[in-house]
Amino acid sequence: MHTVIVYESMYGNTREIAEAIAEGVRQADPGAAVDCLAVAEADAEQTRSADLLVVGGPTHMHGMSSGLSRRMAAMAEGHKEGHEAAAAEARETAAGPGLRSWFHDLPKTEPGTHAAAFDTRADMARSGGAAEGIAHRLAHHHFDVVAEPEGFIVEDGDGPLRAGELDRARAWGAGLV
Repeated sequence: MHTVIVYESMYGNTREIAEAIAEGVRQADPGAAVDCLAVAEADAEQTRSADLLVVGGPTHMHGMSSGLSRRMAAMAEGHKEGHEAAAAEARETAAGPGLRSWFHDLPKTEPGTHAAAFDTRADMARSGGAAEGIAHRLAHHHFDVVAEPEGFIVEDGDGPLRAGELDRARAWGAGLV
């Protein structure tokens, strides 16, 4: 089985969740080939070879990020003391393609190719989530979405991840296999 995990991450939280999902897939199927790729590194050939495509991103303004929301997040992170590494990751993500533009270039697949969607989000009333929009776009590209979209909780808006979320992501990844 070949699993490709594509993620967009501003502060490192979504990247950590994606890596934990990859660990879960490997634990459930030690022989699986698993590629965990930032959205800027993921091309159509890699997704075409996947038996399972897992896509995730941060929640911005109640849904998937946009070019504007990524730039705003990078600017906000750059103003925080002691967050140099997170600010660098945020600037790099803001400058590259986001999931919305990646989906524009994603070719439609043959039915039978499995997919799943996740996001990172704040635990606040009406904060929304990006996973539902990601799952919708996967289905639009003819992927068979095999799991309910999943949200993983980030404390304080930009992190850290809530205690236990990495374990939950590993278990979710294992359950996809």
